[in-house]
Amino acid sequence: MKPMFMICLTFAMTIATAQMLRAAPANCAPHDAVVARLADAYGESRQIIGLTANGAVIEIFAAEGGSWTLTVTAPGGPTCLVAAGDHYQTVSEPLPNTDPDA
Repeated sequence: MKPMFMICLTFAMTIATAQMLRAAPANCAPHDAVVARLADAYGESRQIIGLTANGAVIEIFAAEGGSWTLTVTAPGGPTCLVAAGDHYQTVSEPLPNTDPDA
């Protein structure tokens, strides 16, 4: 199960990074400005953060009302909006046990 998860995660990060690289300049800004805009305009705050293999930071911001935004920040680069939508839900599923001795 872990290899399939890693394949899906790598695929998603590759798409997100590719989207960021071809994003129009209007979709990118300094990180602080993006965070402030998402908070002020949509009431969104960071819910998830992760680091890709190429050093880009992936973040998901969400609001109580269900709106969400996915951003990617390249090393030394601006933060770019990759996707946004509605109906964000928090789920709590246990992480898989990766300890072979367990």
